[in-house]
Amino acid sequence: MLTDSEMEYIVEKIGRVPNPLEEGMLDIMFSEHCSYKSSRPFLKMFPTAGENIIMGPGDDAGIVSITDELALAVGIESHNHPSAIEPYGGAGTGIGGILRDIISMGAMPIALLNSLHFGLLKDQKSRYLFEHVVKGISDYGNRVGVPTVGGELVFDDSYKTNPLVNVMCVGLLHKNDIVKGIAPDPGDVFLLMGSTTGRDGIHGVTFASIELTKDSEIDDRPAVQVGDPFTKKKVLEASLEILEKLNVSGVKDLGGGGLTCCISELVYKCNNGAEIDLNKIPLRENEMTPYEIMLSESQERMVFVINPEYIDEVVAICNKYEIPSAVIGKVTEGDKMIVKDDNEIIANLPSHLLADPPYINREIREPKDNIEYVEIKNIDTEEAILKLSSDPNIGSKKWVYKQYDHEVQIRTVVKPGDDAAVLNIDDETFIALNCDTNSSYTKLSPYHGGAGCVSEAVRNIVSMGAKPCVLVDCLNFGNPENPEVLWSFSKCIEGMSDIANSFKTSIISGNVSFYNETEDIRINPTSVVGAIGVGKIKNIRTLNFKNEGDKIIAIGTTYDEVNGSIYHKTCFGLEQGHPPKIRIENEKEINDEILRLLDEDINNNITAVHDCSGGGVGVCLTEMAIAGGLGCVVEIAKLAHDKNIDLNNLLFSESHGRYLITVKGDCFESILEDIKVPCSCIGEVKGDKLKIVDGDISIGVSKLDENYNNAIGNYME
Repeated sequence: MLTDSEMEYIVEKIGRVPNPLEEGMLDIMFSEHCSYKSSRPFLKMFPTAGENIIMGPGDDAGIVSITDELALAVGIESHNHPSAIEPYGGAGTGIGGILRDIISMGAMPIALLNSLHFGLLKDQKSRYLFEHVVKGISDYGNRVGVPTVGGELVFDDSYKTNPLVNVMCVGLLHKNDIVKGIAPDPGDVFLLMGSTTGRDGIHGVTFASIELTKDSEIDDRPAVQVGDPFTKKKVLEASLEILEKLNVSGVKDLGGGGLTCCISELVYKCNNGAEIDLNKIPLRENEMTPYEIMLSESQERMVFVINPEYIDEVVAICNKYEIPSAVIGKVTEGDKMIVKDDNEIIANLPSHLLADPPYINREIREPKDNIEYVEIKNIDTEEAILKLSSDPNIGSKKWVYKQYDHEVQIRTVVKPGDDAAVLNIDDETFIALNCDTNSSYTKLSPYHGGAGCVSEAVRNIVSMGAKPCVLVDCLNFGNPENPEVLWSFSKCIEGMSDIANSFKTSIISGNVSFYNETEDIRINPTSVVGAIGVGKIKNIRTLNFKNEGDKIIAIGTTYDEVNGSIYHKTCFGLEQGHPPKIRIENEKEINDEILRLLDEDINNNITAVHDCSGGGVGVCLTEMAIAGGLGCVVEIAKLAHDKNIDLNNLLFSESHGRYLITVKGDCFESILEDIKVPCSCIGEVKGDKLKIVDGDISIGVSKLDENYNNAIGNYME
């Protein structure tokens, strides 16, 4: 709801009290979801321009150049509150929304990814939400024909009542086919096409801008939109045909805020106005009020801004795909958004007031450190490895991705389960895609947690042999009216910005989701980072052990940084201390060195690459062994930067900027000598067991495989 101060501001700007329809339109546009009124002052810290960046934040998606002719449109969105209330529909319409964002740029969607966060799987409600969110994503993506190629999955008690469903999409387009969400020419018309307008989703954005309560599952269900993937498929194909055949002035999807948001934002960017005729809008329900029509968030709708001479051609294309279409208004000179009903003006508001509400300078305050620190006595190393391998946060996510079609469109080169997905672009070029976060780090240190999310996302791209080029982000936090929440938010952005600047990886699109709280139960601050990289086909590497006798080389420095680790969380139930520090210059140097080694490795002597992150070297070795069906013999003491670090801390430390690579045995010495950053040979690929000689550990790969691949299935099946 509009606050008293916001209403005073509105009355001052328009010189009168808005009528009920106008108040409803302003209410949704002043919501946190649409206006970013709490986050805008901080988002300015992000680097948003740079080499190969065609379009940064401000439209439905960002665009980056990847070849002389081709570009990628990239976007990410959250659908958290709807998925908490109706997980199947909420997740499905989240996919629908991000697909429309990519289509709006003139791009063909070629890949979906998701970052999903739920309560612990021992909780029945969390299992229900998890199962139905995954099914919603699967059914929608599979039916539309866009592959879901990767993502991440996190289980933590803080998400028990507030699951996070963040979805990312990448689209491919020719550079000369880029279209923007603008309405530059008065006299052009607004052509609405796709599904009809109904009563679903009304107040969706305002619902997303408040905390949930124990009654939300019933009271807020009407605010959840209803998706239709079959109509979406037709809308996708019709939209791309319109854009291919006609010179369209602008295009925008109808997502949060419905027609009010879509039309006001289209005209505001060009300092124009709009006139909308409610009688021309195809409706799915009888006796809908103007309020309902202008605020509806019915899915699968797009608005094209076109010259009137193209109307018949656009309508013919829509008829071909059997989807409704109608001219619902026109672009006007001036700054007024006018809504008419039977030629009577029923709303008349400045478009800039709707599309550019004022932001709020909220109080920020660093929280006091009230954590009680518990002294930890390390448990048996073998027991720890087995516990970690069966933790759903570490174990295989195959239960999820086996439900997704990740091979439709036949571009997928490296499938889910590796550090990142790899898609073929042409005979020489591939792109690598992934999502990453670590909410435990961000809870303990927002700066290093935010920076660490960027760091890990970039390492996963580098591991595949690609050079990171751009980032997108989805920032999920609690109530911004709480000064401590907003302090965490600001420090997280500062950390992300510092390392993104160093890596020259601009953040070209993103989303902020606040109010992820239910009656004082707040999620861990969660900054999801999507990374995209470009590489040469010959440089692709995967994580699995390939050959007996290959040597294992650790690259980077391991410090005593086990606080905030999955080892502490899984084995002791603790989140305490300071997480791993970001050493920005070291990270950049090591990433560049990995890419140099792969680029110069013309004989493929480097056989595998895997970044060290959650679970440290211990989990890294486990995953490489399971993926390759081969064991290894290693000496962990060779990692030691400080000889006083004990075995478990060395094995499970999560220091940033580290990789394990395997190298053919007959040439590893020359490669080792050529590496210009800290490194050491810690062992070799051998046998069918994970053996740690300085810990007297020997665990069969088959046992690890059983734990790892049943970590989620044991709860769900």
